[in-house]
Amino acid sequence: MRNTLRRLAAGAGVALALLAAAPAMAAPGVDPQVVTVSANPGTSFTISKVVHTPEIPPIPDVLLAVDTTGSMGGAITDVQTNLHQVVSSIVAAQPTARLGVVSYRDEGDGPELFRVRQDLTFVEADVQTAVDGLSAGGGGDTPEAWVNALYQVGTGAVAWRPGSSRIVVLIGDASSHDPSNGHSLADATAALTAMGARVVAVAVNSGGADGLDAAGQATAVVTATGGQLVTTTGSSDVTTAILTGLHNLPTTVTPQPVCDTGLTVAYDQPSATVPSGTDAHFTETVTVGAHAPQGTTLHCTVGFSLDGGTPGPEFTQTINVAVNDVTAPTATCVPTNNPSGKNIPGSSNPDGYYQVGATDNVDSNPKVYIRDTADASISFGPYAVGTKIKLVQAPGAVQNVKPGTGDINWKVTLRGDAIVVAVDASGNASAPITCRVAPPPM
Repeated sequence: MRNTLRRLAAGAGVALALLAAAPAMAAPGVDPQVVTVSANPGTSFTISKVVHTPEIPPIPDVLLAVDTTGSMGGAITDVQTNLHQVVSSIVAAQPTARLGVVSYRDEGDGPELFRVRQDLTFVEADVQTAVDGLSAGGGGDTPEAWVNALYQVGTGAVAWRPGSSRIVVLIGDASSHDPSNGHSLADATAALTAMGARVVAVAVNSGGADGLDAAGQATAVVTATGGQLVTTTGSSDVTTAILTGLHNLPTTVTPQPVCDTGLTVAYDQPSATVPSGTDAHFTETVTVGAHAPQGTTLHCTVGFSLDGGTPGPEFTQTINVAVNDVTAPTATCVPTNNPSGKNIPGSSNPDGYYQVGATDNVDSNPKVYIRDTADASISFGPYAVGTKIKLVQAPGAVQNVKPGTGDINWKVTLRGDAIVVAVDASGNASAPITCRVAPPPM
């Protein structure tokens, strides 16, 4: 069986020590992953959502870009000695990881200006062989040619997987010429951002050069690509710095809902950016449409992307909403007192004072409408439940509604008797009831 990147370290190395020291973390994914509720049409509810991001971005393609000029001997030795721990740490977090190696020097170093030592691969032995083949030499002046190296990486020097998290680990102790081999820092940055690659810059303190970020170039490229700048204390802790950079990359989590008609999901923020390995928090508001089909179950599928990529199924949430059956409301029209405060009259209600209303099993405040038995075109309202009216019948008059007096809200003039209809929030209409206008005086 081939020796792959999935092999874990047998001993306690630098990477495993870092992992052991870290607090226990929740498994990557969305929580809760499945939500099943019942809800009424026209209502909303909220869900507190947590997305546990992975320590290493999903489907990682990690390319080591190593300065091999004369001052980098100690740093190269550290990477050669501890590469297995780096691999083990990455694979422990993301078993689908691949690694590759490129090297760079300066324009006067001929074929060593830029070399692909090992294209991205699952095979750890091949990566180790490539790293073991690195040696320090050349360079000449202090600025090197890492801007050119980044440009080459961003324009097809290695084969990235579709949909992978592309990470370039730039390891060096000196600034870069700009332009470098005819390519500017802006050119290199544009190429990397266009392909979605991020740069983790490991500034090695070797004591033999001006420093990777001496001119602010490393800061510029990691800022533009969403990466990170890590500085070593010397040449012997390069491996630790690599792991620190990989485990704290900014990760942008974006919810992407797809819902059945009648169901919508909104969020308190369009996306959240957190350090990799920490939690992103969202508040989901799920709304059931007022006209959602009653007695059915509607669904939303929400995929939470990481840095624009689609991770595994553990980052997909399902929302199931059973839409309650809502029956039609019942309209009411009961006699009430007149403005002078007299007692409520008997069922004949000779004064013509009524209180209109409705009851419903879901909607606590259906809308109430008043129509005319003598004219189907008339519909006054909507009125709130509990509205008090005085009904007046005038066969030859123009139907109208005027403000009432006292605790009577409206004076309603019709040609015939009143028909009261209630409509709930789902559009269900009650059976009409007749509220008879008081007979004229004898």
